[in-house]
Amino acid sequence: MSKYTDYQFKPFLQEAIAELGFTEPTPIQKEIIPLVLKGKSAIGQAHTGTGKTHSFLLPIVQRIVEEKQEVQAVITSPTRELAQQIFDALQQLIAHSDISAKLFIGGTDKQRSIDKLKTQPQIVVGTPGRIKDLVKEGALSVHTAPILVVDEADLAFDMGFIEDIDGFASHMPEKLEMFVFSATIPEKLQPFLKKYMDSPAHIHMNDKRPVAENIDFYLLPVRSKSKNKRLMEVIESINPYLAVIFCNTRKNAEAVAGFLAEQGIRVGQIHGDLAPRERTRMMKQVRDLEYQYIVATDLAARGIDIQGISHVINYEIPSDLEFFIHRVGRTARAGNKGVAITLFEPSDEDALVRVEKMGIPFEQKDLKNGEWIDLKDRHARANRKGERKEDEIDAKAKSMVRKPKKVKPGYKRNMRWEMDKIKKRERRIKNRSTAKTNKKK
Repeated sequence: MSKYTDYQFKPFLQEAIAELGFTEPTPIQKEIIPLVLKGKSAIGQAHTGTGKTHSFLLPIVQRIVEEKQEVQAVITSPTRELAQQIFDALQQLIAHSDISAKLFIGGTDKQRSIDKLKTQPQIVVGTPGRIKDLVKEGALSVHTAPILVVDEADLAFDMGFIEDIDGFASHMPEKLEMFVFSATIPEKLQPFLKKYMDSPAHIHMNDKRPVAENIDFYLLPVRSKSKNKRLMEVIESINPYLAVIFCNTRKNAEAVAGFLAEQGIRVGQIHGDLAPRERTRMMKQVRDLEYQYIVATDLAARGIDIQGISHVINYEIPSDLEFFIHRVGRTARAGNKGVAITLFEPSDEDALVRVEKMGIPFEQKDLKNGEWIDLKDRHARANRKGERKEDEIDAKAKSMVRKPKKVKPGYKRNMRWEMDKIKKRERRIKNRSTAKTNKKK
């Protein structure tokens, strides 16, 4: 299918699609929409910003039988913000229909949620813990729902929510259609998937690059300066529409936000330990553009749709490098350009090499008097050293293997074998020597 009109969606859904300005399905939508329409369980692996949410919402809405006032689909996401986002997108799609949908998330009054369920909604969106509680209370009847969507499954697993999902999925029909979406599928998630999914289709979007093409990736050494001072230099050199500064922990995020506030910068914070009301208020302030800078932990990198992020600053490199992709994927959305700036120290070298293998094309930069200047590639010196050592080994091997006075057939091959043996021996000696030196250090 090359256009949304090719799917023959119901008129109210076509109207909603037109209002949203959608014309052509994204690659994951082309793969997932037909599977959901047919009721074929699937695992969708795709990075952020691929149109994943509408890949399951559109066909689910298409399949809802409006005359049946019972739960027909359950959609779960591991964080309140992500669930709210899915619900908002769903509301846009069903605006011109009589389909009923309800959002159930933690941090809200449970009794009020129960009161909402005097009439069962046709689509349920929520966090795993709250949905499980409502099912356990007998308030939410999921036994009628043949469709279950588990969004951001790897994050749900990391946050310990798979047991909650299992807790209410076991009340759903035996022939359950399950649609699991995740950037990665951890090995430890497999038992849960096998329990509920029988030979699912596995859609893996093999993009050449995991992030948008129009992002500039700047790598900035901290050197002898403090990280905070380096961060201030970055802030003074850019004028972002909206910049997100990523830290690895709540404690670090609070410390960085406090430091920036001391410098007179109005800064917002998004992390997992904010109380529900504070988070709701903060997200509203962010969307209302009350801040030019936000300090965040990786919670904010997992699908939260904040419009207009022009810059991402990695104050720290995440310990789980998959989060690097999620972080930088917050910028350069909807065809806009973006800049991702990563502060690094020598101890980050191994992590940076692994990030580069994930397809991130770093440009090494420095900041002098507020101006960005190009630096030589940080691998250059190491490469030269390695080449020099290899040249020395080659020269030594050649000097030790002489051409025989009386040549016989195959003598060149024998000389090559001898030289290779000497090279291997010399490399072993060099590696042992390097290991001893490093041990002494």
